[in-house]
Amino acid sequence: MENDILIHNGLLLTMEQWLPVIEDGAVLIRGSQIFDCGPGKELDLALVHHDNRIDAEGGIIMPGLVNCHTHVPMSMFRGLADDLPLDVWLNEHIFPAEATRLNPDSVHQWSLHSCREMLLSGTTTCCDGYFFEAQVARAMVESGIRAVAGQGVIDFPAPGVPDPAHNIQTAKAFVSQIKDLSSRITPSIFCHSPYTCSAATLVAAKQAAEDAGILFQIHAAETRNEVHMVKGLNKRSVIAYLEDLGLLNERTLLVHSVWIDDGDIETIHRRSARVAHCPESNMKLASGIAPVPRMMDAGIVVGIGTDGCASNNDQDLFSEIDMAAKLHKVACMDPCVMDARTCLAMATIEGAKAIGLDRKIGSIERGKQADIIIVDIKKPHMVPMYDPFSSLVYSAKSSDVSLVMVDGILRVKEGKLL
Repeated sequence: MENDILIHNGLLLTMEQWLPVIEDGAVLIRGSQIFDCGPGKELDLALVHHDNRIDAEGGIIMPGLVNCHTHVPMSMFRGLADDLPLDVWLNEHIFPAEATRLNPDSVHQWSLHSCREMLLSGTTTCCDGYFFEAQVARAMVESGIRAVAGQGVIDFPAPGVPDPAHNIQTAKAFVSQIKDLSSRITPSIFCHSPYTCSAATLVAAKQAAEDAGILFQIHAAETRNEVHMVKGLNKRSVIAYLEDLGLLNERTLLVHSVWIDDGDIETIHRRSARVAHCPESNMKLASGIAPVPRMMDAGIVVGIGTDGCASNNDQDLFSEIDMAAKLHKVACMDPCVMDARTCLAMATIEGAKAIGLDRKIGSIERGKQADIIIVDIKKPHMVPMYDPFSSLVYSAKSSDVSLVMVDGILRVKEGKLL
């Protein structure tokens, strides 16, 4: 076809099952979708006009990264309150700053800023949750990124929702407002936590999400003290409490899940709930180390996220996967856990599964959306390259991303936003 795009002359990591590596790989894009992929010699390259060919110059062609948890407007608070415990950081600094600085314009401005940051670092999809989320979604559309956008729910006066009695109504209205905004934007409902939302609010929010067939997100078991902060636990774990409320199923994303035991892991697996792991944020706030290897051994789908810029302080998934691999090796005293292939899968196909988009994205396969990046492997820190997975996890930097495509549209070329 006249407008087909060909990406060729690269090392192709499709991130399909068994994680094949294709030398001299090529991807043929028709419209917004992947039409064909494989060894370049097996594709009829002559059918694509010369002007529509993208030479990967030997770089790695792979799916765009999936950031499973972030709060994109919070880039406005980057570095505002570092080196503090979570409760002090949240209650004495972040909540007051949000009360005075958040408005539709500031949320839109900083959401656009974060989307640009993510695109430049190879992230083509993010899963977000915040207030004034309609403005976040508008910025996402403008930037060209793909996203799950979650309206924040909390049982306190919040930006855009001064009366918490209207929090569920506001979330439902948001879902209706943006559901047809763009094919790249999927609505969601995001309850802040079990300690800032009552049982009634949690149940109502989950029911609203189920009625719409969308993802329900919640921070869960993030800190050791959380069990003392949630009303009504009655010696149950946080996960058991959420299970008893009927909140856990395959459309539930449990963010953090640090302080969980084997019983909780069994519950999460039995209910097919998904987990977003945010190692750098958990480390910086000294929240703890999530038992991710045990979760994965149990068959739980675990994606990886950066969290917001106020607690990370960036949205760089290449840094995140490197840190995840090393953190769990030392935590388990086992250099074999969280190998490079596992960590890269968490940032691609497993991340897509965690947020319910794996039929569309997360791997380079025929019929999936053309969300593709190219990573330059010619810089000194990438040479030599014995194993592309190891090089991507342990050596690559976000600045090595030279090209980013979302939905078949170029968003970054030669390392610069278009």
